[in-house]
Amino acid sequence: MDPDRAHPRIQDLDAVRGVALCGFLVVNICQLTDMRATVEPGIVDPIRHLLSVLFEGRFFPIFSFLFGLSFSLFFDRAAQRTDRPRLVLARRLIALGVLGLIHHAFQPGEALLPYAIVGSVILLPAAGLPRWVLLLAGLVCTIGVPVALGGGFGLVPGLFLLGLAADRFGLADDLRDRVWRIVVVFALAAPAAVAAGMWEYRIPYAELWTGSVAPLAGMLGALAYLTGVLLFLRTETGEVFAEVLEPMGRMALTNYLSATALILTADPWLHLSDSNRYGMLLGLAFAIIAVQALWSYHWLHWFRYGPFEWVLRCVTWWQLVPNRLTRQERRKLTVAYGRGR
Repeated sequence: MDPDRAHPRIQDLDAVRGVALCGFLVVNICQLTDMRATVEPGIVDPIRHLLSVLFEGRFFPIFSFLFGLSFSLFFDRAAQRTDRPRLVLARRLIALGVLGLIHHAFQPGEALLPYAIVGSVILLPAAGLPRWVLLLAGLVCTIGVPVALGGGFGLVPGLFLLGLAADRFGLADDLRDRVWRIVVVFALAAPAAVAAGMWEYRIPYAELWTGSVAPLAGMLGALAYLTGVLLFLRTETGEVFAEVLEPMGRMALTNYLSATALILTADPWLHLSDSNRYGMLLGLAFAIIAVQALWSYHWLHWFRYGPFEWVLRCVTWWQLVPNRLTRQERRKLTVAYGRGR
């Protein structure tokens, strides 16, 4: 029996995760191919600088926040099935760390291994803390780290705790009933993100990684993107996009790992390494997104989980979890997609 089948997924969070996956892809292509940031010595490529303002530091915080929130949801499910939920989650984090260690050989600086380490050190002990303690600790870490130490993986502990606190405050339970609150946050975050992005763009590219401007602008941008996507999903057009984004988000681990393979395979043919071919970069990103969207959509019409998601689930519960959908389940899924969300 599948331990998680009684717990329906939250579609909006899967769609947001899919958006973050798409944005994160642009950054990963830059890093994996080691594209040139300058057009000549001392002169930064303006397109690279613009891409850094639009993408770098904007989607990593969303992933981290959702990881903390998903950890909380999974912890509660595990607590309903066993009196040792931390052991279940520890196995999950160990498996994630092993995947990250292997992935690190192909993409240095990848996120899975740090997520597994920080999750073991921060999330496992914090899972039982009061929600106000989680919120306060998350805010202090998330705000204090950019100001004192800069961004990067230093933001992960605070964002994990904020995600954990968000679930404890019931954010995931009634997300669709919080429209006006999301509107207010977006109305405040969007202009602040634009102003911070303009400020960031005026700073020389080489100086972005030594101060607090980039991480603060990235956090504001992430908040604007997050709330903006949640509002967009409530429109008719957003519902159409959600049918593409949700499967990608449900298979985020598989898509994250497979993107590395696709980038490394395409680079020798596209010659992105040590180049300024940023138009080609965006073309490659679009092609990978199209392939993964199509692959995810069709895969999840036959299986409950993506390949790596299934492996992770089997290790987590230490049992062979059924993955293939029955004919009746596929029929219900087809009807559900035909009716829309």
